[in-house]
Amino acid sequence: MLAPRPGAPRVGGDRPPTTAVVGGGIAGLAAATALAERGVRVTLLEREPALGGRLAGWPAHLRDGSTVTMSRGFHAFFRQYYNLRGLLRRTDPGLERLKGLADYPLRHSGGLQDSFRRVPRTPPWSALGFVALSPTFGLRDLVRMNPVAALPLLDVRVPGVYERLDTVSAHDFLESVRFPQAAHHLAFEVFSRSFFSDPRELSAAEMVLMFHIYFLGSAEGLLFDVPDEPFPDALWEPLTDYLRGHGVDVRTSTAVENIAPTADGGQIVATQDGERRYDTTVLAMDTAGLRSVVGRSPRLGDALWRERVARLRTAPPFLVSRLWLDRPVGPDRPGFLGTSGYGTLDNVSVLERWEGQAARWSARTDGSVVELHAYALPEDASRDVEQKRLVEQLHAVYPETRAATVVDERHEWRADCPLFPVGGHADRPTVRTADPALVVAGDLVRTELPVALMERAATSGFMAANALLERWGVRGQTLWTVPDRGYSAALRALARWGRH
Repeated sequence: MLAPRPGAPRVGGDRPPTTAVVGGGIAGLAAATALAERGVRVTLLEREPALGGRLAGWPAHLRDGSTVTMSRGFHAFFRQYYNLRGLLRRTDPGLERLKGLADYPLRHSGGLQDSFRRVPRTPPWSALGFVALSPTFGLRDLVRMNPVAALPLLDVRVPGVYERLDTVSAHDFLESVRFPQAAHHLAFEVFSRSFFSDPRELSAAEMVLMFHIYFLGSAEGLLFDVPDEPFPDALWEPLTDYLRGHGVDVRTSTAVENIAPTADGGQIVATQDGERRYDTTVLAMDTAGLRSVVGRSPRLGDALWRERVARLRTAPPFLVSRLWLDRPVGPDRPGFLGTSGYGTLDNVSVLERWEGQAARWSARTDGSVVELHAYALPEDASRDVEQKRLVEQLHAVYPETRAATVVDERHEWRADCPLFPVGGHADRPTVRTADPALVVAGDLVRTELPVALMERAATSGFMAANALLERWGVRGQTLWTVPDRGYSAALRALARWGRH
């Protein structure tokens, strides 16, 4: 637990401070929530028509007359996402709108299958059980491994893990440990490809941090929950109502053009609707959005900060294909399957196994709603070719889909996830900037806490709010993370021995 600084429960005075939160994804929603609950007058500005950021949804009309909600695809809500879950509890105290999936199965085209359901959850038995139960680790493989090179996995601390491993790629780290190739593809790529990047480009520090979060830093394991309805229904529409109930001015389809500091310490935020002054600003945008707004705001922050923002990179493009089929997939197919060795296909979801809207469509039509993900595609990939290839790979994974007719399909191409490249940690912005009235939030932010992905977004959003609330003497949001070290003192000592 990370308690905020002591302070008043709410802002006081006749004129509460004002904050512009730029970006309505998880980070922006977390920041807006913490600020509004404490009496700050918040305006939430989102360039897209709906809130949710990379978890937004929008209506789509199928050829059979159905209206469905399309999105950028499946997201796993791991049980170590303490702060994200805290945000969602504002409107769903028991998290009843999240449904647990029974397993996290993995399949390689060569026939190997793995599962995280049977892995013990208590560290260090979780890591040991992962190795003992996985078919990718044979006795000969264990003998070949380099245990000294693997020691950084045993005692992960932030920012120390970046100081040691940020200059190494995830691929090269695994090679140094001499993990078996099957484990590379079937198990550890789960972590690297969660960042939508090739292991050869991804900082090993991020992959090792993920290993710590799920195996040696927590007892929740790698099982996860998913929303039981599309993202807007289950998550964002209730939270939007909650924010408006706390006085937040929610403005969608409103892009910020530039931001200029004022002589009295505030900022002028310009949109297509005009300019408005705020006492403080939270920048909670994706990589491209942050680069764009900062690039058009030459007086924002300082020169070094603007240069670092300009160097931020976006991960390669990815493809999400959703197919509405005229017949069901096999009854034994899981709700989610991670895949490797099937070309570009990274996972397959059968949505009617867990999402209410898809289940109702499936029950009405006796069909299936199947979603396919391909991460880290080449920049020059042909959309038509990759979309057809992904469907062909589905047929290899679930052969019964060859006989199915596609009632309708949607393909989402995106390239807006942050890239965490080798050696890039120092360039990532922190929550605080040189201007105390300007803070940054998002999964691209350096938090110095053991968090990643959606949880980093939520945590940084709350941290941004806390930084502003401190200025007004107001107590902020309590934060929770997995421990910033492994549970086992013996393993930590072994890791320290290896460093020396």
